[in-house]
Amino acid sequence: MAETGKPLLIKRYASRRLYNTETSDYVTLEDIAGFIRDGREVKIVDLKSGDDLTRQYLLQIIAEHESRGESVLPVDVLNDLVRSYMTGGVSVVPEFLQQSFAMLRDGQVKMVENMNSMNPLAKMPGFDAMQAQQRAFMDAMTGKWAAGAAAGKRSAAASSDPEPEADSGEDLDAIKKQLAELQDKLSKLK
Repeated sequence: MAETGKPLLIKRYASRRLYNTETSDYVTLEDIAGFIRDGREVKIVDLKSGDDLTRQYLLQIIAEHESRGESVLPVDVLNDLVRSYMTGGVSVVPEFLQQSFAMLRDGQVKMVENMNSMNPLAKMPGFDAMQAQQRAFMDAMTGKWAAGAAAGKRSAAASSDPEPEADSGEDLDAIKKQLAELQDKLSKLK
């Protein structure tokens, strides 16, 4: 199995094809997005020049998802990003974004850990189903940023899905209802 501590090296050939050095096969942008969703860091380099192309390809993945209607970034945020590029001075936006995403990942991991450590709730009927729904909801909301660290490694079959399934409004309503029921039961336990 590949070492997950170091980035997965992808080489871009002159033909613009992307080559996975671990599995010795060609990959697409969707494959790379899947690696990232599964918690893997990637590094994309030009084979001939050795230039690091990671940022360029990550921006391309985001642009393709946004153009397909999978909007994550509100227009106001995109405007602020463009403004940060246009100011002559040093921008605090990159550091702010990096810290915000780090806090989000840490918060998600802590929330899952706290849910797993609540012994009285774990004995409630249906708790496992509620936890699975919560994980699916969090994965959909965060694009599986920390799914590997928070919920353990997924099976190879599950990680081969090209895109996470979108939660319907009914699933969200069911989760809200279950959360309200849980809060009622918790208040009765106290």
